Parts: sequence; C-alpha cells; structure tokens
Amino acid sequence: MLDVGKNRPWALGVAPGDQQTAQALFQEGNERLKESFFVEASRHYRQALQHWNHPAIHYNLALALMNLDQPVEVHEHLVAAMRHGPEPLDVNRFEHALDYRKLLEQQLTWVDVSCDQADTTVTMDGQLLFIAPGRFQGLMRPGMHSLVALKKGYMTTEKTPTLMPGKREQFALKVYTASELTEYRRRWAAWIPWTVMGSGLAVAAGGGLLHQQARARFNTFDEGVNQCGGCIAKAELMRLHSQGAGLQKAAVAAYAVGGAALTTGVLMLYFNRAQPHLRSPRDVGQEVVVTPLVGTGAGGVLGAFRF
Repeated sequence: MLDVGKNRPWALGVAPGDQQTAQALFQEGNERLKESFFVEASRHYRQALQHWNHPAIHYNLALALMNLDQPVEVHEHLVAAMRHGPEPLDVNRFEHALDYRKLLEQQLTWVDVSCDQADTTVTMDGQLLFIAPGRFQGLMRPGMHSLVALKKGYMTTEKTPTLMPGKREQFALKVYTASELTEYRRRWAAWIPWTVMGSGLAVAAGGGLLHQQARARFNTFDEGVNQCGGCIAKAELMRLHSQGAGLQKAAVAAYAVGGAALTTGVLMLYFNRAQPHLRSPRDVGQEVVVTPLVGTGAGGVLGAFRF
C-alpha cells in the first residue's frame, strides 16, 4: 500500500480520488510484477504516476524496467523514488535503490550536450534533444552514438563519439556556413613555381653570356684571318674558333634548358592557383580536454569536447 499520510510531502496537493486511482493501479502493477509480466506491470505503474507522483510507484516501476533492459529510465525512476528519503519506502528499499543507482552510474555515461546557436536542431541517435539555444544533461548507454546539429543554411555537424561506462562527456556543438568551412589550398608551396621560373631565367641569362663570349672569339678569329690576307689560320686562331664553337653550343643548350625551366615554372604557377576545399565540420575547432575525476566512489577521467 502507498503511504497516504496527509502531512507527507509526496501527498500534498493530491486529491483523494487521484490517490485511490493510483492505489488501485499500483496494486494491479504489483500483481503483474509478481507474475513476471513486466511490460504490463510497467504500464500500470506509469498510469498510476499520472494520478500520483509517489516515490513507491517510481521504485516499483524501476524494478519492472530492470527486467526490460531499460537502464537509463531505471536510473531516472530510482532518483525520483529517493527524492524524499527512505520514509515513503522503507530503509531496506531505500538502500537497495541507492546501491543500484550507484551501480548504474558506473555502467552508464553522463552526457552534457549544449549549443548556443539559435534554431539549431540537436539530435542524438535520431532522437531530438533540444532546439538551440539549449542544453541536454543525462545518462546514456555506453558505445558509439550519433550526435547531429542541423540548421537551415548551415552545414550539418555530426559527431560519432564512443561513450565509455562510468565517464562524463561534454559536447559543445557548433554549425558552420559553407564559407566558414572553405579553405584555399595549393599543390605546392607558393615559392616553388617562382623558384623554377627564376632558375630558368638565370640559366637563359647564362646562355646569353656564353653567346657573347662565343661571338667575341669568332670576331677575333675573323680579324686574324683578315690581317694575314686570307692565309691559312694558325693554331692559335683555330683554338679561338674552336672555343667559340664550344661556347656557342653551350649557349644553345643553356637557352634550351632555361626556356624549358621557364615554361615549366609558368605552367606550375598556373596549376598552383589556390583552389577551394570544403572541410568537414568535425575538423574545425575541435578541442579535447581530459581531466581526472576525484570524489567519493568515483574515478576515471572527465573528457570535454569543444567543436
């Protein structure tokens, strides 16, 4: 039976008719619980809570949900059952609720999700958490989850964190426009094409210098031949001619190499134009902060993720 004392805080403001209806549904739920009909039992307890938010109803509903693999909701109802201390239950039930609540908190993950950008829809595993600005705090099953922030005109931000049992996770979500996520990249460092072009110009200029030196030797050779009236050139003059020919070949090679380098540099400069690249929201502004958890009956780390 439910404690119906008039001066009990959990009975204040509850009409006698609602108390009687809740009593009947509570007893029906207890019968179903004894018979291991846990779905039916939980249904009766939920109906009873609509008439009377009594701690004992929360406690028995938690017992039924324990057998339906609903740990998050079990924790919720255990907390509600303990709200007024052991009096509306009894000491043994209160201590059992306290022990099981602690056990669940070691098995589940405390999640703190926030977003301050107005009109952003935030969901976890497809279920709506809130429409920003807002915040969700509560327990979640450990494992991989899908956390999504969606706003019209903005890129969707999606995170897939793996929650660990007994830990606390914080997620501050943010959405970005396409322009905020666009960065410009080059194939090579900006100085490389210019260096190639400069090298080509330097080699071509060196070819010009070699060409001048070759021409000077040819001119000296021609003057020597003219001075002797068209005689057969002596060895010294032939050496000048040979040097001029070698310098001329080197100049032509330098022109070819320098021109190729210059052309390559121009092409590289064209292909090295900055091109837009769209980053993923998960790559922008992510910060992970890990700190130790210290406290009675607690241990582990506190991870804070900022996006």
